[in-house]
Amino acid sequence: MRVGSMSSPKLPSLVDLCVQKVIDNIRYLGNVGSVELYLLERILPHCTLDQLMHVEKASEGSDLSPVTDKLWKRFFEKQFGTNCTNEVIRRMQAKRVSFKWMQLYEAKLKEVAEAENEAVDRIKQRYKKEDAKKQSRQVRLCTKVPPSSKKRYWGDNGPGYNVSNVKSNIMKKAKIEFLKSPEVKNLAAMKRNSIQRNVSSSSIMKTGSISRIASTSKDPKSTKRII
Repeated sequence: MRVGSMSSPKLPSLVDLCVQKVIDNIRYLGNVGSVELYLLERILPHCTLDQLMHVEKASEGSDLSPVTDKLWKRFFEKQFGTNCTNEVIRRMQAKRVSFKWMQLYEAKLKEVAEAENEAVDRIKQRYKKEDAKKQSRQVRLCTKVPPSSKKRYWGDNGPGYNVSNVKSNIMKKAKIEFLKSPEVKNLAAMKRNSIQRNVSSSSIMKTGSISRIASTSKDPKSTKRII
């Protein structure tokens, strides 16, 4: 009886094992200038953007563009969009020039960074102008002083208060509040009452003296006593 032979799975070659090992440790990849391009075709597509940039810089002097150019185009389109990528292709065709996509990627990054810095500078200048306007308004308000030749009286419906010798508005307000306080008003009232009592007593004394003089002038004896 003839038993049919079953096909065994294909064993990976030594090259396949080495390529897979490199892919597993691709974060440690550096200078690949001496590696065959057909092997790099299998390895480098597994790189991230930063890893691919590191490999390019580490392999300086070796042209990896036959493998990496399409990878850089993919990163360019992913970061800046399909429209921007198509516009770059259109401009190169119109000017009949060709650049590596790694160079185009770096140039675009620089252009975006410069545009962002210019936008930030414009915003800073705008804020500086607004702050300068606010400060100038505050200075104009604080430096406005009333003419010294005119006396200014502060008060409500009652008699005014002479505060012309006080320059600061805050001190003027404090002095007015002090003059309006009940204690000051009581002292002023007591002073007015004292003045009125003194005036009344002096008028009474004058009236008594006049009456005594008048009675003395009518009495001849008193006149003789004086003589």
